[in-house]
Amino acid sequence: MTPPPSLPRQASSPDAGGAQPPTDGEREDRRHTVRRRWVTAIIILLLIGVPAGYLFISAQQSRESGRDKAARVGAVKVRPDWPSKVQRSIYEVPIPMMASFVGYLETNNWHTSRLYVQFQVTPQELDAFLAGVGTSREAMTPGVSISDRDAKVAGWSWSPNHKWSGVTLEAQEPRPTRDVTVDFTNPSAPRVYVVSTAIP
Repeated sequence: MTPPPSLPRQASSPDAGGAQPPTDGEREDRRHTVRRRWVTAIIILLLIGVPAGYLFISAQQSRESGRDKAARVGAVKVRPDWPSKVQRSIYEVPIPMMASFVGYLETNNWHTSRLYVQFQVTPQELDAFLAGVGTSREAMTPGVSISDRDAKVAGWSWSPNHKWSGVTLEAQEPRPTRDVTVDFTNPSAPRVYVVSTAIP
């Protein structure tokens, strides 16, 4: 017997479990999905990363600022420099503009704030300074008016071979109390030392 002719194979259908190539619409949807995921990831990264970076930078700046402040507060002994106009105004220490060898140190704690100042002037400038703080040479007495504690903080020492005169200018709060000592060893270039104490 002759075998029956073979029938042509039918193309597999989706119902039969065969894979169909993606359509253009499906490809486009897939691209949109991937793009959305990337955009979402970038947004999350920005939302988390930017504030974290800002906090890190702020922390570094605060740390550096704290170090600078600690260095200023922790400074010991008078250093060569002019106190600011604000400091001179608050502590009522009107340093003559032509003064030389100017140096200062400011200390602060919960109870008091002190400004230590030193400078050299001419006799005329000294008289103007003393008048500016409300005193005069005649009101000064022989010796040093600055305490040993304050002298140690400022790094000052008082040679017994020098000619010292001093005066303490007390004032009611909130104005500062000022201890003024002048070295008259060289009459043509007296040196002035001031400790102004203010109570915040």
